[in-house]
Amino acid sequence: MTDLLKVENVYKSYHDGERELKVLRGINLTVEAGQAVAVVGMSGSGKSTLLHLLGCLDRPDQGQISFEGKPLGAQGVGSLDTFRNQSIGYVFQFHHLLPEFSALENVLLPALIAGAPRREVERDALAMLARLGLAERARHRPAKLSGGEQQRVALARALINRPALLLADEPTGNLDIQTGETVIQLMWEMTVKQGRGLIIVTHEPTIALRADHILHLIEGKLEPLTREAMTERLTKPRRRG
Repeated sequence: MTDLLKVENVYKSYHDGERELKVLRGINLTVEAGQAVAVVGMSGSGKSTLLHLLGCLDRPDQGQISFEGKPLGAQGVGSLDTFRNQSIGYVFQFHHLLPEFSALENVLLPALIAGAPRREVERDALAMLARLGLAERARHRPAKLSGGEQQRVALARALINRPALLLADEPTGNLDIQTGETVIQLMWEMTVKQGRGLIIVTHEPTIALRADHILHLIEGKLEPLTREAMTERLTKPRRRG
């Protein structure tokens, strides 16, 4: 397999007045083409911060992120925008759909920005929305959609350009079990099974167990988590009270 993404000794902190909050403290990660990586961790551990760095929405304080052997930090803002549009798909935890556009128009937007013919990508977008159970909702604006429907639109938008790497932040958090399974199947079908990469942040052990590697983000670092440990989380009874 080929190294699609390589993260080397990455640090990220934020400042609140004179206070420094160290979020990531030496992250190392390699994702190969055709591979899925699950990231788990407590709320506030820095999982979303990590995805922002990998998706070129923010830059690390230290360290290097490379894509297909090329350091991303060496690219200018314009080049990063183009790279992100054409190579990275991002499913945000809070959707970020444009309210004035319909579901279909939101899905089409990345492809149109990339210069794809509208007729061709509209056919693909409608097929993807239908696969996600949204055929009858394609012309509705986000305000008319439920949270779960908005999440599925966001997934279709992230996949429309066939990105080399898909980043997904809790993609099934607002979905029922059956719809969540449809979403996960589509994600794997459009990425791993086609030789692309997938990094998924999830709190669901059943989803994490599908991945090739499970990583635990704790105290600002990524540590491997065995499948046995993840299975134990799944079977361990929850405490009441």
